Amino acid sequence: MKKLLISAVLAGSLFAWGGMGMNKGNCNTNFTNILNQYPIQTLSSAEKQALTHMAEEEKLARDVYITLGKKWGFRVFLNIQKAEQQHMNMVDMLLKRYGMRINNLPVGEFHDKKVQKLYNNLVAMGSKSQIDALKVGATIEDLDIYDLEKYMAEADNKDMLFVFKNLTKGSRNHMRAFIRILKRYGGSYTPQYISQAEFDNIINSNIERGMIRWIKWRNMELV
Repeated sequence: MKKLLISAVLAGSLFAWGGMGMNKGNCNTNFTNILNQYPIQTLSSAEKQALTHMAEEEKLARDVYITLGKKWGFRVFLNIQKAEQQHMNMVDMLLKRYGMRINNLPVGEFHDKKVQKLYNNLVAMGSKSQIDALKVGATIEDLDIYDLEKYMAEADNKDMLFVFKNLTKGSRNHMRAFIRILKRYGGSYTPQYISQAEFDNIINSNIERGMIRWIKWRNMELV
């Protein structure tokens, strides 16, 4: 069981960023180079709200995984928290581009009171048992996918869509990792945010590799 667990975790964490088969420095450099190719466009109020919220939500994911990783010693949390840090870095690059505030608060602290309450509740839930902890991981990725898809439907800034598309892909990979391990522990998860059909499609499909560099969105080619 231990060998299977470690193997599954490594696969999930490797491809959470994008599975590009590169070291962390190269991933960051390639991402930055591509992001800088997109123009800086005026942000709508909806886009500003989306960026602010996703900065908090990606930090929520990282902080919960840090806390539950320490609680249970699950490598899935220890590994995916590193990918969530990458996700935070991606959103922070957008915030810097548009002169917006970056969340530099300590682990477990948030500007948004609703996110703070959600963090507290998720940590409390995940502290009950190992299965509950894995369900919390799935819940966070479920919420991430739902929110990212909602915000992308309201956005048209090319750089923002580029980042959010890659964040969504990473969350799908994280969900696959959590559900795979949850099943091995005899647990199950029912989606609370995305549809059952979308959830089934995610967990029954392969890990997604590579960074999304070209995006077609609402008949627009974002390159």
